[in-house]
Amino acid sequence: MQIGLIGLGRMGGNMRERLRAAGHEVIGFDPRPEVSDVASLPDLAAALDAPRTVWVMVPSGEPTRNTIATLATVLGSGDLVIEGGNSRYTDDRPNAALLAEHGIGYVDCGVSGGIWGKDNGYGLMAGGEDEHIARAMPVFDALRPEGAREEGFAHAGPVGAGHFSKMVHNGIEYGLMQAYAEGFELMQASELITDVPGVIQAWSRGTVVRSWLLDLLVAALKDDPDLDGLEAWVDDSGEGRWTIEEAIDHAVPLPVISAALFARFSSRQDESPAMKAVAALRQQFGGHAVKRSGPAGAPGDKAGPASAAGG
Repeated sequence: MQIGLIGLGRMGGNMRERLRAAGHEVIGFDPRPEVSDVASLPDLAAALDAPRTVWVMVPSGEPTRNTIATLATVLGSGDLVIEGGNSRYTDDRPNAALLAEHGIGYVDCGVSGGIWGKDNGYGLMAGGEDEHIARAMPVFDALRPEGAREEGFAHAGPVGAGHFSKMVHNGIEYGLMQAYAEGFELMQASELITDVPGVIQAWSRGTVVRSWLLDLLVAALKDDPDLDGLEAWVDDSGEGRWTIEEAIDHAVPLPVISAALFARFSSRQDESPAMKAVAALRQQFGGHAVKRSGPAGAPGDKAGPASAAGG
């Protein structure tokens, strides 16, 4: 099958290689000429045989919306666009409506697999009409892991369902990562555990907490057993926030995912104003020790009798 691929970064570039290895003809476009097969989106459209299928893998938000708008002008009736970035699902219906005005079909596809997908395959969650999903199935089959299709691909529902599914997937990922991280920290703090990386690796097979994420943590600890080479600063790419916002709209409790997101926020604070307020309150109501800021800071000079309300 012939397909155009827009965006040849860490994910898109590897997807191009996996598709080519499966025998598909891939014509890629990227703003970086050294990795691009064509010079522009009009050139990409001209290089493809009608009816054309184009997969978009660019950053979410304006970059994706601008790309879709351009494709609406360079593609034609009967063509199909697959949007595989980490877009918010609410962008999908407007994208689909814009393309539909020109007779162009639209599928949104959540893609999971990161930099390992080239060799291991990608988990795919697609939203769109049955006929569009069927048309793109050879591409989906090439990208997903080997084995049963239902273990690596799902037609999740109509337009928007693919990105909604990927949003929830990433929210769950937040919670799992945070649980592993907290367990790591607790064992590091204990004098009983003398081989924290060894314990975590021992969970890799036969335990109920084994997972690919755990395997990745094992690999990271082999390179840096105490993770001294990393700063405790964690970004979030948006899906966790969107998951929690949807949970609020649907009155669905998500305490674990919410806590994991807020833990990432706290990682970005050199000092926590909230924790300063907690320290001040404990000192005020109970005379509890505080640590003064500055190089000479030491446990508080206002320690007094324990309060019945202390904590």
